[in-house]
Amino acid sequence: MNKESQTLIEKYYAAFNAGQMDTFLSLLTDDVIHDINQGQREIGREAFREFMNRMNRNYKEQLVDMVIMTSEDGKRAAAEFVVLGEYLVTDEGLPPAKGQKYRLPAGAFFDIRDGKVARITNYYNLQDWIAQVEKG
Repeated sequence: MNKESQTLIEKYYAAFNAGQMDTFLSLLTDDVIHDINQGQREIGREAFREFMNRMNRNYKEQLVDMVIMTSEDGKRAAAEFVVLGEYLVTDEGLPPAKGQKYRLPAGAFFDIRDGKVARITNYYNLQDWIAQVEKG
């Protein structure tokens, strides 16, 4: 494990959970690559900011049961966690939002460059999420 990279990812998720978007975004490189779960690739901190603005409008989430792993050289990291969420506002192409709560296992993979997140790739089971919110 690489302590510096582990600390970076811990700060990243602590800022997310605290809703501190400025701190959260400051941990990214300007040219960060964001691979959206079952979606497209976006590049740049501003694209990530827009993505997070949409997410924060439509969902209220906390990440728990966090496990972080890093490569010895600190260039790569992974995290596994559980998303505890509430679906607040209908997201385009998804079922209607009615305040449904969900619990979703998820994971993320990171590239790290110069002490910042240079790539994040998120994974979760979208069909599981849809089933949970449709039961609602």
